[in-house]
Order: sequence, then structure tokens, then C-alpha cells
Amino acid sequence: MLTALCVSLGAQAPGVPAATRTRVDAIAAEITPALIATRRDLHQHPELGFRETRTAGIVADRLRALKFDEVRTGVGITGVVGILKGGRPGKVVAIRADMDALPIQEAIAAAYKSLVPNVNHSCGHDGHTAILLGVADVLSRLRAEIPGTVMLLFQPAEEGDPDGGKTGALRVLEANGLANPKPDVIFGLHLDPQIEVGQIGVRSGPAMASASRFTLKVIGKKTHGAMPHTGIDPIPIAAQIVSAFQTIPARQIDAQQPTVLTIGRMSGGNRYNVIADMVEMEGTVRTFSADGPETVKTKMEAILKGVTASYGASYELNYFTNAPVTFNDPGLSTASIAALKTVFGEKVLTPQLQMVSEDFSYYQQQMPGFYFFVGVKNQARGITAMWHTEYYEMDEAALAIGVRALANVALDFLSR
Repeated sequence: MLTALCVSLGAQAPGVPAATRTRVDAIAAEITPALIATRRDLHQHPELGFRETRTAGIVADRLRALKFDEVRTGVGITGVVGILKGGRPGKVVAIRADMDALPIQEAIAAAYKSLVPNVNHSCGHDGHTAILLGVADVLSRLRAEIPGTVMLLFQPAEEGDPDGGKTGALRVLEANGLANPKPDVIFGLHLDPQIEVGQIGVRSGPAMASASRFTLKVIGKKTHGAMPHTGIDPIPIAAQIVSAFQTIPARQIDAQQPTVLTIGRMSGGNRYNVIADMVEMEGTVRTFSADGPETVKTKMEAILKGVTASYGASYELNYFTNAPVTFNDPGLSTASIAALKTVFGEKVLTPQLQMVSEDFSYYQQQMPGFYFFVGVKNQARGITAMWHTEYYEMDEAALAIGVRALANVALDFLSR
């Protein structure tokens, strides 16, 4: 249905004049070598969440060099906000990129491989930052023609606080990082290894799932492995719990409501011939319904109470939601999809719902937002690895595409 909608919208008159779109394309082509150089520099020097001091410094210096009207640093700890006032009055549009890397050792053999042990931009945030700096360059050159104000947000810690605190989007909002002036809408993108380079993925309504995280302790009673009847073995109990948990998405949730429950880590015991006193687990829950996280938690609790009680064990569950559903405002999506279709034609596609999550969703709870995907996959070159793996890489042709896409949706909104 949405694919057909995109096709019909492509015929509508765009808000951005054709001459402006041509200038955006020309500038994006001109700065492509600089985009690649910036991305590779950031890739070599990755920084974890709330530690992006070098990255933030590069961003702030670049915005000042482009003569942004205001550059704010230390937003939400290490974030940067740039304000660019157009030559004519109008609304305020925000565009966001994330800056942080992941604690993953890189395995690719590129000349610009990460120089930081066990830290790597394996989710593409180096590309996001380079793209938004490219957008800053484009819009600064078009300043006199812009009817309104542009706020660029370079956000820390989208991947979460390495020390276990709040995510970067929440810190930015708590610090009033999106204020003075308050944006009317917000845009963002994610580089996507599931989509071929040159293509753009868009959805109206739900686009990415909510993400909840849980830690679980199954508590038994330690004893000698030769006399298991004198203790309570939490390992087989934990195994039953893991199996029972999978009946929640498979048998207890409406099949038309996509739900994922994953155990990502499990450990217990300290010696081969000793019954463990405890098994610890960590996992994640992904869902698209507003009450999905609480529904899954309630069903997990029911399983835990029943299974542990039947063996005389106990449990401790800590469950919290990291990010709500990424929901693209339908009205904003309609206009933005039309703008993208005007620029990229049939390369604008409708991808499957993404069970991954994004803290961009917190901004969408405060204002209408539109979040889309830019392909970085290149099957012919072997660039196919997924996010959050040591082999993640991108086709850098996506950088200029991302600049053109973000600049056009922002200008389209302001022009209308």
C-alpha cells in the first residue's frame, strides 16, 4: 500500500524549486571527497557514548568555519547543536545525526581501520556525522534562500551510556538541547546494509521497534556436583525458562504484532563439579505496539514465577525500555516521501519493518519526525555485513546520497 502511495505522491509538485535541487546535487558532488575524508578520519578515531570529545570538537569547529549563527557544545554531555538562520522568515527544522561508536573490535582490512582497540564504528555513525556536516555545508551556501531556521543536532550515545545511564536522546532533551528555537519537525537517517547503495528506504507510521532490555537472575542453592539432591540447580531451571520465553512471541502474542524476545548472554557456575548457586541472563524485547513492552514483561513474570516455584528456586528480574517505537508522522512522511521521490525516483523503496530500535524515537514524542534509511550495501564488492558486527563496512557513495536526501526533505518542509 505504501509503495503505491509513494508512486502517486511522486507526481505532486515539490516544495523545493528545481534550481535549488540542482544546486544541492552540485554541491553534494563537489564535497564528496571531503565527505569521504571526514568519514574515514572519524572511523579511525571512534569514541564511545558520552566520550565523543574529539568528534564533537571537529563538528563544532566545522560549523563555526561555515559561519553558523550559533554553535552550542556540551549538549547532553558531549552533543553539539548548530543554528543556521535563513535569509527569510519561516519555521524551524531540526536534523539529527549520532556520533558514538561501539565496543567492538574491527576485523576489516581497510587503510582507515579503527586505531582504537575494541572500539569501532560498526553501526555507521561515522557516516551519519559526515553526512550531517555535508548538509551543514550545503545549507550554509543556500542560507539566503532558506525560509526559516535549521538546527543541526549531533547527538552523543545513541547506542546507550557505556556506564549504564540514560541514552543520548534523553540527555539532550533533559538539557533542553532542542529549544531556543523549538523545532517544528525533526529529520534523521540511518545507513542500512540491507539496502543496496543508491536506494532509499522510507515508511510512514511505525518504522523501527521499541527496545527493552532485561537482566535476570535465577537463584538456586550451591552444592557438590555429585550430590545434586542437596542443592537447587539453576542451570536446568534457566534452560526451561529460556525455552518457555520463546512461547511468548510464538504462542502468546497476536501473530500480526511482530515481537522478538532474545537472550543475548547467559552465564552461571564456577567449577565443573559444583552445582551453581545462580544463573545470570541478559536479553532484549522488540515490539511495535505501545503496550508491547509491558505485555511481554507481564508474561515473562508469569513464566518465571511458575518455573522457579516448581523447583524451589527464586529469581530477580530487572526490565526497562531503552527506546519507544520509531514512528514517522503520517503527514510529514507523505510530503517527505514525495520530496525524496522527486529527487531519487524509483530508487525510493518501502523496506520491511525494522526490529532494531533508535532513540530518535524520543524526539518524535516531542514533535513530528521522519526517519529513513540510505543503502550502503554493495553485493559486487562484498559489502554485506550487518550492523554491530566486526565486519560492518559501507559503500561510501552513500554519503553524498545521504546529504542530498536530508537537505531536500529539510528544504521541502521549509519551502512549504
